[in-house]
Amino acid sequence: MTNTISQAFARNFLGNSPVWYKLAIIGFLIFNPILLLTFGPVVTGWILIFEFIFTLALALKCYPLQPGGLLAIEAIIIGLASPDTVAHEIEANLEVILLLMFMVAGIYFMKDMLLWVFTKILIKVRSKTLLALLFSFFSALLSAFLDALTVTAVLISVGVGFYAVYHKVASGKAYHNPDHDHADDEAVHANHHADLEEFRAFLRSLLMHGAVGTALGGVCTLVGEPQNLLIAEKAGWNFLEFFLLMAPITLPVLAAGLITCALVEKTKICGYGARLPKNVRDILLDFAAEQDGKRTLRDKAALCIQALVAGFLVFALAFHVAEVGLIGLTIIILLTAFNGIVEEHQIGKAFEEALPFTALLVVFFSIVSVIHENHLFQPIIEAVLELPVEQQPGVFFIANGVLSAISDNVFVATVYINEVVSALNSGSITREHFNSLAIAINTGTNIPSVATPNGQAAFLFLLTSALAPLIRLSYGKMVVMALPYTIVMSAVAYTSLQMYL
Repeated sequence: MTNTISQAFARNFLGNSPVWYKLAIIGFLIFNPILLLTFGPVVTGWILIFEFIFTLALALKCYPLQPGGLLAIEAIIIGLASPDTVAHEIEANLEVILLLMFMVAGIYFMKDMLLWVFTKILIKVRSKTLLALLFSFFSALLSAFLDALTVTAVLISVGVGFYAVYHKVASGKAYHNPDHDHADDEAVHANHHADLEEFRAFLRSLLMHGAVGTALGGVCTLVGEPQNLLIAEKAGWNFLEFFLLMAPITLPVLAAGLITCALVEKTKICGYGARLPKNVRDILLDFAAEQDGKRTLRDKAALCIQALVAGFLVFALAFHVAEVGLIGLTIIILLTAFNGIVEEHQIGKAFEEALPFTALLVVFFSIVSVIHENHLFQPIIEAVLELPVEQQPGVFFIANGVLSAISDNVFVATVYINEVVSALNSGSITREHFNSLAIAINTGTNIPSVATPNGQAAFLFLLTSALAPLIRLSYGKMVVMALPYTIVMSAVAYTSLQMYL
């Protein structure tokens, strides 16, 4: 009986992920207390960060909430962070949590309208390079005024919609004909598999172009990213001042990002260049025609409501009539009320995508608390401030970029800008030099952070979404696909920074 229970427990704990993966997590849990006693909290804190990155890197093997959560709980138990610090981090990021809970769910109720719009674009634009540029440019434009997570939620919703349409048709009568002989069925199955792999690669490339586009646009304006607003508040900049001060760096980076988008599609490097297979295009065409043909007046009214609410969403976010999460809740209420969605289980489906990631983000804040309590970034900041004044902006950019690639860019920006404000208040630096460092911090935390999903919440959201396993978008593949953008955008930003400051 005891053996049976222990075996059942082992199966439950190991779950569906590989045994070696769970054994590695167990090893981390045993290893960290020993490491803490031997080397102290600073070394252990850094090791814990890399262990958490390990859990993110294997997100397709096991959702990071469980292994990452165990590491976060262990960090609190062994004293690397306190529950009060974690609660403070959550409180400081409550806006982001509300955004995920409500805005992503709000986008769910717009999926019919979004699928209709993007299906038309996908069918009419035959050039993959032009299509990639459209995804990147419009993601950048929207992210300059909306939140990157909101834009990413739209991209995910569109991607899931396309995949669902193809999978539904391809797994049905389009790829199964009882009149075919066995050899024909095998050939059809092989063609279906080839089309599916090409379609997955096609969707991966479009989504990565769109995700990078959110970073390209997000760095340009005060409302584009949370850290922009934080830095602007500390610096006393308004919307126009922020845009003009950042423009000498952000606009060349935007141009370089769009050029990179076109080049990677033309050269087909790092997983780009996949085209939409003819069979898939035909399926989408048939689907669009079928949907248009059977759309009732009620369906058209629902689309009109979704379009009107989408217009309200853009207006509300652009003019910041309320916190983003509250706007998302308003969107849910409007769309469900006017489209007759009144049953609880219908509404509950909208939250299935966002809440696991919201829980993961809270775990992430626990790891950030370890960084905060043990002052892991402090030596780096102090070393940079001791350099000659003319070297500091460039080094700040590099230091911010490296740290933002492995940690949360909002947290990195918060730590750095607070230290720079302290230096300004103490008279260690001039106001002009403060502005230069603030620009370097903003660009450093926004641009190089596209290197990994750790730095940008939008990237992490995409990686851990339900769409990622469907299109085989892993952590490693995301890093590889982001590499050309990371190199070009970081180089252009650093060069512009050196020339301008």
